[in-house]
Amino acid sequence: MRDFIGLIVRFVVSALVLLLVAAILPGIRVAGFTGALIAAAIIAILGYIVEKLMGERVSPQSRGLVGFITGAVVIYLAKFIIPAYMDVSIIGALLAAFVIGIIDAFVPTMLR
Repeated sequence: MRDFIGLIVRFVVSALVLLLVAAILPGIRVAGFTGALIAAAIIAILGYIVEKLMGERVSPQSRGLVGFITGAVVIYLAKFIIPAYMDVSIIGALLAAFVIGIIDAFVPTMLR
């Protein structure tokens, strides 16, 4: 049960971070809190798939250049899955991955 609550907290924090990033950065739009929750779930699922296919080294949590680029690609690809809830340009995805990486360095939301 504790893991489930932690998962819910992670998605809520991720959605809030997406809303913050969309508010301060050009090139990214999220349709409200519900849209941010959906986007956070899609980004998490895409990130999980990429990590399982390519190994943990490409994880955005690795905080390296490969993780940063992977995070930007995952954010950019999410717009094609949920276009009604999220729109992002390539520059917006790069900026979002950068800001999310900085926030994650100080407020880690990873559950392992």
